[in-house]
Amino acid sequence: MYKATIERLKSKDSIIGIVGMGYVGLPLMLRYNAIGFNVLGIDIDESKVTMLNAGESYIEHIPAEKIIAARSSGFTATSDFRRAAECDALILCVPTPLNKYREPDMSFVINTTNALKPYLRAGQVVSLESTTYPGTTEEELLPRVQEGGLVVGENIFLVYSPEREDPGNPNFETRTIPKVIGGHTSACLEVGIALYEQAIDQVVPVTSTKAAEMTKLLENIHRAVNIGLVNEMKIVADRMGIDIFEVVDAAATKPFGFTAYYPGPGLGGHCIPIDPFYLTWKAREYGLHTRFIELSGEVNRAMPEYVLSKLMDGLNDSGKALKGSRVLVLGIAYKKNVDDMRESPSVEIMELIEEKGGIVAYSDPHVPVFPKMREHHFELSSEALTAENLASFDAVILATDHDKFDYELIKQHARLVVDSRGKYRAPAEHIIKA
Repeated sequence: MYKATIERLKSKDSIIGIVGMGYVGLPLMLRYNAIGFNVLGIDIDESKVTMLNAGESYIEHIPAEKIIAARSSGFTATSDFRRAAECDALILCVPTPLNKYREPDMSFVINTTNALKPYLRAGQVVSLESTTYPGTTEEELLPRVQEGGLVVGENIFLVYSPEREDPGNPNFETRTIPKVIGGHTSACLEVGIALYEQAIDQVVPVTSTKAAEMTKLLENIHRAVNIGLVNEMKIVADRMGIDIFEVVDAAATKPFGFTAYYPGPGLGGHCIPIDPFYLTWKAREYGLHTRFIELSGEVNRAMPEYVLSKLMDGLNDSGKALKGSRVLVLGIAYKKNVDDMRESPSVEIMELIEEKGGIVAYSDPHVPVFPKMREHHFELSSEALTAENLASFDAVILATDHDKFDYELIKQHARLVVDSRGKYRAPAEHIIKA
């Protein structure tokens, strides 16, 4: 049967179902739609479904024109999981956060699989793209997919292919980012390759779903550990009166053996702050303690407190306490030039300021109103960056260095600037590097 499934995928005479219409699922939908597939988007969020069917976008770097074009060429969105039966491929792009104990929260993956289970049928391929610990596909998806009598590798096919989206990165798009694929069986892998090779320029097959799951974790742990290292170096360099950004720039001129990582106010996004702890958690099952990963996590989680301490030092030097001071946080997205706020350290900095009695506000051209978040909420809207407004705050914290900010205006009119991104390299009395 796998050969028939492959032929359907190669002929594009098939329907691609994408479950989860977020930062991963929506670009993937656009790519499959652009190359001639009929795509069905499935999401439990009725507001997203309504917006997509109306040709509207809720992600800043994806313009509404692309949604309208997709709608006119066969794309539709639904919250009705029964329609999964129509699909030849089901690609799961759902969140995998941590719970309050920093353990994997697999509820989105499990609940989604359970919701799809009654509508699975022979000839389908199911692909999980959510970042997770090695063994998830085998332990959680495999038994559920086979519960109704289907046999993975014979009449239904199961693969793991980790997402590698980088929102707002102009140098890469879904098509140009190589796709790692692991199948539960060799037939599953062949079907998985047929699913992705038309949409992605390069596919990278590995021998198992576990290997593919571990690949994604290694990619993100590599970044988390190196960012933890440079964040620690930042603290040491600051104590010694050395500009860590100058040091990283100089080290980056070495043409081999060094990759530049820059410090910041902490880790943000849907991957780097979370994914390493999936492996930490799973490693305990094997009696292993991942000290390197956990240490980098400690360093990175401490960065918002470090920024707060720099803010308090700067205010103290001006004869002010943080309590009662008005503080403007510049940039609350987790990285520059996007509207993505998942795990943003800026939000933690805002909460720390409030806990100490400070009056917090924010300015972010990409986030006009503070959105509803699972764990954080402020009744705030983005402040206009005018000379008068900047001067009215006791301090501003540069947390996310969006290109749209007028950095010269900020420098001229802010009373105190706490720079956590190394934007201001020249020394100035009212600028503190954090």
